Amino acid sequence: MKKLFLLLVLILICLFSIGVKAQCHNMMGSHVLLNKDKLVWNKVPPSLPPGAMLAVLEGDMSKEGPFTVRLTVPANYKIPPHWHPAIEHVTVVKGSFYMGSGEKFDEAAATKLTVGGFAVMPVKHVHYAFSKEAAEIQLHGMGPWGITYINAADDPRNKKP
Repeated sequence: MKKLFLLLVLILICLFSIGVKAQCHNMMGSHVLLNKDKLVWNKVPPSLPPGAMLAVLEGDMSKEGPFTVRLTVPANYKIPPHWHPAIEHVTVVKGSFYMGSGEKFDEAAATKLTVGGFAVMPVKHVHYAFSKEAAEIQLHGMGPWGITYINAADDPRNKKP
């Protein structure tokens, strides 16, 4: 009876609290245990430059709520200056990954993140990223995920095949 009461209280808090919808989703979501050899890799969405691969660990980037994905990028992969509509977190899992801030792609001004390196981009923070070697990064944030390029010509969705 006590457990049922606590569960009902938790549900009520989730339903009536403002701004905690995502946390409630995560608390009520499914338990995830996933080893690296079980990751399913697919091409990145058309909003990212081709050549990288993406594995979903948790959630759905296209829907409201938390998500966690892994991204493998080849050497010399570049993501031009852009921003996201929600906060984004990046952790380097393998290799190294470079990130910089601003509307101009400037390799010299970027910071090299090595294994275990971490970055947070606030909402609409303009940044760019690239690799000099193959790398694997983990992204997590709140969906729906989106990307807006500063220069529309940089957006892979605008490129003709």
